[in-house]
Amino acid sequence: MIPTNETDLPEEHKGDLASRFPTAYTILFGLIVLMAALTWVIPAGQYQRETNESVGREVAIPGTYQETEANPQGFTDILLAPVAGFYDPDSYLANAIDVALFVLFLGGFLGVTNATGAIDTGIKTAMRHMAGREIWMIPILMALFAVGGTTYGMAEETLAFYAILIPVVISAGYDAVTGVAIILIGAGIGVLGSTINPFATVIASNAASIPFTDGLVARFVLLIGGLVICAAYVMRYAHRVKADPERSVVARQREAHRRIFLQGHEAEFADARLSTTQKLVLVVFGLTFVIMIWGVSSQGWWMARMSALFLGAAIVIGLLARLGEKALTGRFVDGARDLLGVALVVGLARGIVVIMEQGLIADTILHAAEQSVGGLSNLLFINLVFWIEVGMSFFVPSSSGLAVLSMPILAPLADFAGVGRELVVTAYQSANGLVNLINPTFAVVVGGLAIGRVSYDRWLAFIWPLLVILTLFISLVLCLSALL
Repeated sequence: MIPTNETDLPEEHKGDLASRFPTAYTILFGLIVLMAALTWVIPAGQYQRETNESVGREVAIPGTYQETEANPQGFTDILLAPVAGFYDPDSYLANAIDVALFVLFLGGFLGVTNATGAIDTGIKTAMRHMAGREIWMIPILMALFAVGGTTYGMAEETLAFYAILIPVVISAGYDAVTGVAIILIGAGIGVLGSTINPFATVIASNAASIPFTDGLVARFVLLIGGLVICAAYVMRYAHRVKADPERSVVARQREAHRRIFLQGHEAEFADARLSTTQKLVLVVFGLTFVIMIWGVSSQGWWMARMSALFLGAAIVIGLLARLGEKALTGRFVDGARDLLGVALVVGLARGIVVIMEQGLIADTILHAAEQSVGGLSNLLFINLVFWIEVGMSFFVPSSSGLAVLSMPILAPLADFAGVGRELVVTAYQSANGLVNLINPTFAVVVGGLAIGRVSYDRWLAFIWPLLVILTLFISLVLCLSALL
């Protein structure tokens, strides 16, 4: 039966209906339609490109923009965009299919692990030992995620942690938004203040023809200052929610979230004890993420190898727990099914970029930005560059993609404004990191919210004051850096 009113809906979706806010799927498909409409309005154009050996890909050549024959996107293109978000239907080249498969393998791994009861029991045991001091896990965990963000651009990898951490924070008396914030904002502030992140700072600096070590002081200020601001903000919110659950931005879904993430029962911390098998499962579980981080940060791993890692770890855990062949495969499939919606969101988000690229309007938007920053003072220039990057980040959420697209054009303009090119790189990465805390075209945002059962409008209600504070902080750092 198709639900026709709130009483017919599953409990976890009632809060979404009450808000009357569209789902992530509708928002992303609407953006695809909007981008397709813009290809009929915005003139098509392209920069000439050349291969940059240091960056390892083609980059735009400043001053070479020319209008080209329009390629407006029609009804068929709109319907193909979500498919093309996964892979090019003509050339069969991969787009976001690797990320979507990673999400499904991750779901299978979590499904097998949850079948052993090790995570549930481990949560109860951990919370029993942390009784009265739970609030301090927020800055500690956010700092750990920030390290991942600033060193290697931790983003898609964070999707593996939501199903682990959210039950912990709910058990501690907080809400699902607190768990999402620890991960999404923690890693996000690390990317915003990238120091040696090869996917942001290094690529952007190479594209700007400067050493990536230039500008490190300003980026460390953004990283440390931003982390302190964000941790304090999340801790304050968590403290208020624990004192009065009705102050949660997802208060209407509180019981549904407890039922979903705590498996329908109250955690009984006092009697929780891990068996030997469960301890072994948790060791394998933890080692899996350690190996994943090692592989990504030092071995050049990406989605395919991470997916294989989670598949192998699921098999090892199934054997350790003696689940048997049918239970192991069944739990793996069930776990993958739980994250199927997240995998679909990944393709939809990438489909927006596909429409822009096929419609030949991405370079036109960049050319308009190039023309708007000429002849400005250093303070006006760097702040305008920041806001240009903010706008472009909504359409190009990839840090490396935005770096290659914008830095060859915007960085040379800094020479005429009396601003160091390294500050343009800092403005780019801070803008991209800020936007990607809420970007509906960024699979990490919509994917994390989907796993956490937090609707997009509720996330905006939680984070908008923090965005204002971070924007003012970033502008202050950029202005001071331009003056020094």
